[in-house]
Amino acid sequence: MSTTIDVLLPVEQAEGTRSQVLRWLKSVGETVKRHEPLVEIETDKVTIEVPAPADGVLQEIAAAEGTDVEPGALLGRVAPMSAGSVSPAIAPAGGAAAGAARESRAATPGRRAASDRMSPAVRRLLAEKGLDATAVIGSGEGGRITVDDVLAAAVQPVVPAPKAPQAAAVAETDAIRRVPHTPMRRRIAAHMVESLLQTAPHVTTVFEVDLTAVLAHRAAHKKDFEQRGASLTLTSYFVAACVDAIRAVPEANGRWTDEALLLNEQIDIGVATALESRGLVVPVIRNVAGLDLFGIAASLGELVGRAREDRLTPADLRGGTFTISNHGVSGSLVAAPIVINQPQSAILGIGRLEKRAVVVENDGRDEIVIRPRCYVTLTIDHRVLDGHQANRFLEVLVRRLEGWS
Repeated sequence: MSTTIDVLLPVEQAEGTRSQVLRWLKSVGETVKRHEPLVEIETDKVTIEVPAPADGVLQEIAAAEGTDVEPGALLGRVAPMSAGSVSPAIAPAGGAAAGAARESRAATPGRRAASDRMSPAVRRLLAEKGLDATAVIGSGEGGRITVDDVLAAAVQPVVPAPKAPQAAAVAETDAIRRVPHTPMRRRIAAHMVESLLQTAPHVTTVFEVDLTAVLAHRAAHKKDFEQRGASLTLTSYFVAACVDAIRAVPEANGRWTDEALLLNEQIDIGVATALESRGLVVPVIRNVAGLDLFGIAASLGELVGRAREDRLTPADLRGGTFTISNHGVSGSLVAAPIVINQPQSAILGIGRLEKRAVVVENDGRDEIVIRPRCYVTLTIDHRVLDGHQANRFLEVLVRRLEGWS
């Protein structure tokens, strides 16, 4: 009799947060291959795939879809394949929930290859293009649909798949559309409430910065950066300037504990990145103080690109010591407070860049000139920093940006 192998939620991938079983890619009794994606787990930050630990048969689903699971939790069991000992016709295990999931998949065999074997990125792209999975021919291993398959199908006429009849049509006069919360949205909401209302007293200070020098430098170096494979964004300058500001106010790179204030010697800056219709993730640039502007731009571009393609790993989101939220890219002038990403102590907000009329002194005379400016905010945990430290942080940040050369 074969010994089963436990399928566990990896501790290092869950990052200590609660996670939820999003989708099983195999049914009980199906054969699996080692390292083949077996089950998708959604956390408040990313969706990860847990692979099969060995060749064999999925014998048991211990955590049904929609179940909250902790790091190290048992997800299921695989019976390893050996001659004469295991058959795909193995009796299902895992209780009623697993049996229901198996029967549901068995009832729609045509959709299994198309939908159950899709990555989160493929499912979102299908939704964006308005395509049904059954109308797309998968070119991946085992008929799995890839991003390229969806893009190819999007430019060709597609015959919609027949839909199951609805028990009752929704009245056209209904004024409310119900959108169920995703596990990620629920996790984000809980994290925000805990940070703002249960953990840290938030205080925000606001400065204004003139980006004339930064824009001139960017215009002079943008082409060179692109030729070397990096996009020189304005956010890169803010990340670099934060190094000077954190050195002046190291408390901004620390975190509060009941016993002591812990100051991080290494500066690891997370950059909040919006995912369409899903929320925010905060990929982290490691050891920013050890990078020049090109290194920052290259790291930032890679992380943001992988975030939008849903290719981040939990390691990309772990261990940030300070966060930047460039909310101005979507038109916001100023935001306060921006909720602190616990257990950090501060978060920088960057407002929309726009040309403004300002008064400057020239040879003792006041003149009105047009300058590219934006508001910057620093929201702090008032247990860790006081107002004068927050102002000092932004003072150093602004001076660095306005004197860029």
